[in-house]
Amino acid sequence: MEKNQEYFLNCDGIDIHIKLDLPDTKNKKMPLLIVIPGLTGHMEEEHIIAVADAAREIGFASLRAEMYGHGKSGGVFYDHTVMHWMLEIMRVIDHAASLPFVTDLYLCGHSQGGLAVVLAAGLKADAIKALIPLSPAMNIWDGAKKGSLFDGEFDPENLPAEFEQDDWKVSANYLRAARMLPVEEAVGFYHGPVLIVHGTEDESVPYRYGASLAEKYEHAKLITIENEDHCYTRHLTRVTDAVKKFLVEIGG
Repeated sequence: MEKNQEYFLNCDGIDIHIKLDLPDTKNKKMPLLIVIPGLTGHMEEEHIIAVADAAREIGFASLRAEMYGHGKSGGVFYDHTVMHWMLEIMRVIDHAASLPFVTDLYLCGHSQGGLAVVLAAGLKADAIKALIPLSPAMNIWDGAKKGSLFDGEFDPENLPAEFEQDDWKVSANYLRAARMLPVEEAVGFYHGPVLIVHGTEDESVPYRYGASLAEKYEHAKLITIENEDHCYTRHLTRVTDAVKKFLVEIGG
């Protein structure tokens, strides 16, 4: 198998952009870490690449996947919802599990990707050995129900036709889907080890959301990074070191 591959995975007519990278090893079998970027993000962001590289440094394969409406994947950003992402990650998990060299699957996501992997891990708990939500955007679910999300406010009982921020806009379906996400059920279904990494100065997802999520899981470890922002621009090596240590401890 080629060490680096880039391709598209069809998911109900939407092409999901994939990059699969193998470590420098002679092993024919290895674990694999799936990495999902966040809202408005893509797989070439520094923190996404760094986490994928960290996994390969300890002998994991990495598979980065861009979801509906993001990066080079199909779908229109305006029309995407977290439910789209949840179902697409299930398809990515099935694909990764079918790769002949894969032993165990590990699932990681950042921000909205972190929320989406929480949901997908609950749905595919039997397939995921460990879960790593990074700065998980649980405020999307919470804010959509309360009518206050990011820098926007709205009536949750009378949703606007669109939800707009400074540099992006989505339809009201984004909010409708977000407030009905089965977050509590997903957390309850997943019983494996969980690593949550969150910065105390996160400007997009307040730190309390990561801390609260860690308390809900049976086997969760919370890594708090003081004076760190949403995309880890100040202390990225602390994130990658935490991820590597966790993966090694779990048995990768």
